[in-house]
Amino acid sequence: MNGEATFDLVTQIHSTSAKACLVITGAGTSAISALFSVAGASRTVIDAQVPYSRTALDSYVETHAEQHVSQDEATLMAIKAFQRAVDLTELDGRTERLIGLSCTAAIATDRLRRGENRAHVAWHDGKHGATYSLVMKKGARDRAGEETVCSAIVLNALAEACGIEDRLELQLLPDENVERVTH
Repeated sequence: MNGEATFDLVTQIHSTSAKACLVITGAGTSAISALFSVAGASRTVIDAQVPYSRTALDSYVETHAEQHVSQDEATLMAIKAFQRAVDLTELDGRTERLIGLSCTAAIATDRLRRGENRAHVAWHDGKHGATYSLVMKKGARDRAGEETVCSAIVLNALAEACGIEDRLELQLLPDENVERVTH
């Protein structure tokens, strides 16, 4: 991610009244770091979780999915994160604009893995939401490169959920395309 562009976008995110719970697994965790590396994170982030194992993710979503890296799972994770945001702010007696944001991904690894390298990112605010899906060209990037792309999608999704028009430029390869579905 471009350092200056990321800093500027995160600064804009922190300047909104939105507060978010994030749940990220597989890739996209650099977005959490980016949010905390800019002053104002406490105005935006309520909670950030990384349920990395299958058991931890099953526990988070309160169900066993046949396929964790899917558009449906990302949407379910975002809805659960939104509900967590509601629960945690009710405890504080606050009423901000709340967002649940998720990322589930399967990216380059040090072992043979079947299937595509892909990511699904979703946000939900209790009324609206969107899911972004990307299939990456397998073997074209290393793990760090795929993590960078996933984290940029996470920050772009959070920016959209916050009503911000700016986006980070995604370093997509030819024939790669982020598909956006609203819900």
